[in-house]
Amino acid sequence: MLVRDAMSTVVLTIGPTHTLRQAARLMSARRVGAAVVLDEDSSGLGILTERDILNSLALGQNPDTETACTHTTTDVVFAASGWTLEEAASAMAHGGFRHLIVLDEGGPVGIVSVRDIIRCWAPVRQQIPA
Repeated sequence: MLVRDAMSTVVLTIGPTHTLRQAARLMSARRVGAAVVLDEDSSGLGILTERDILNSLALGQNPDTETACTHTTTDVVFAASGWTLEEAASAMAHGGFRHLIVLDEGGPVGIVSVRDIIRCWAPVRQQIPA
């Protein structure tokens, strides 16, 4: 199975000046665990995850003043939609992260997470009639 078969095509894109609260609200509304941070003035694409927001809160930082650019991971490992799920899982395990931005023709077309991969690999539970 390939990344394109497992990835979520719901890609939340935010700017570097979004506050962490704004990012968290958008992520919650879309029911996603990561947002692509698009900074056209500097590094291009980065990723902000729920863990980044959690770490900021744990440090006592204010989510209304902390911005995405301060907490964005910019040395991102990207996946291609044609990668196998094994390749994606290996990249995640090697890098110690749970999300990969999927690029196609230079732009983000999806995000694949550990959860997406597990859904594909784990057998579907069938309801046993009572």
